[in-house]
Amino acid sequence: MGSEDSGLYRCKAEAATPRITKMSRVSRVLVQRIPVSDVNLEIQPPGGQLIEGENLVLICSVAAGTGNITFSWHKEGTSLGRKTQRSLLAELRVPAVQKRDTGRYYCAADNNHVPILSKRITVTVRIPVSHPVLTFRTPRAQAVVGDVVGLHCEALGGSPPILYQFYHEDVILGNILAPSGGGASFNLSLTAEHSGNYSCAANNGLGAQRSEVVALSITDPKLLPLKLKYISWLSGNSRRRIVLMTTGVTGGLLLILVFAATWLYRIKSQKKPGFAVKIVAT
Repeated sequence: MGSEDSGLYRCKAEAATPRITKMSRVSRVLVQRIPVSDVNLEIQPPGGQLIEGENLVLICSVAAGTGNITFSWHKEGTSLGRKTQRSLLAELRVPAVQKRDTGRYYCAADNNHVPILSKRITVTVRIPVSHPVLTFRTPRAQAVVGDVVGLHCEALGGSPPILYQFYHEDVILGNILAPSGGGASFNLSLTAEHSGNYSCAANNGLGAQRSEVVALSITDPKLLPLKLKYISWLSGNSRRRIVLMTTGVTGGLLLILVFAATWLYRIKSQKKPGFAVKIVAT
């Protein structure tokens, strides 16, 4: 019975022989609906924590209520959908949730009475971290022993908090937690042993991501003391000078090239007197 079955009822009896028909008295039947009560919202997966791309299922139910019940779902005042059916529960599916789906959800139910609201449930959509990028912050173009170098690791995407780990040749240098997201930096005072490959990793509990490997070359001034200051030569009555400023291996290579050029020049200039080469090195 539904409320639409309310009305006046009577019955009729008829004898086959002889034809006699009798009608009953009229009876009034009133069918009253039981209002909905105890509206409850349940979400799947439970707990309110979802990963971006998962499906969110909102299940709205009532403990009691008769007739057609209209269910509606809402997110912070915005209507998400509605269904009317002769059932004590209904569900709404939100496919492939995104970060924008984070918020407080509730549902409502009514059967031509005052709508009853459920309690609000907070849903949080978390995003896995993206591949982080590792960069160096050095005081000069070529790092030398004693410099303080900053290693900065940052994942452009991902829900906080994010834990960053810094590696030198797969050996962990340190861990830094970014509670509000963004990047993290790690300072390193360079020694000769710090030359090599560096990388970093980011993890927010949804899977770790590793950066690409970045190489760092470090120069030790104590191991490369040669400095070629200048070269001068005299040819005939003219004197010319070239000033060269360089250090380390570059200076050694340049010195070899100078000797080779000098030797070739002397072969070609054997008939020209007064040729001399002067190399001053420290």
